[in-house]
Amino acid sequence: QVQLVESGGGLVQSGGSLRLSCAASGAIFSIATAGWYRQAPGKQRELVARITSDGNTNYQDSVKARFTISRDGAKNTVYLQMNSLKPEDTAVYFCNADRSVGLPRFDYWGQGAQVTVSS
Repeated sequence: QVQLVESGGGLVQSGGSLRLSCAASGAIFSIATAGWYRQAPGKQRELVARITSDGNTNYQDSVKARFTISRDGAKNTVYLQMNSLKPEDTAVYFCNADRSVGLPRFDYWGQGAQVTVSS
């Protein structure tokens, strides 16, 4: 079992920065691929960034060079550093931990953190 708790959301002006944190409970988080997804009003949830257990990352094209995902194994925490924020980044951001290859397999979600970027 993995519980994910996001923090760090809030209101920021366009061009500003925020750092989201996702603290995980459960030792199996270390073997999970961790990801950040977002969902804007009236839109589907979309992938923002993911990081594998061995540190490989991938990003949605619209956030490349602005957002950075990282993880701290000692703290069981994954981060999303968001720079040069734009109003279109406004959404609820969700942390995810999943493992779809091998055993055990799992897929856990956090409760979400609101990020609002004003123009």
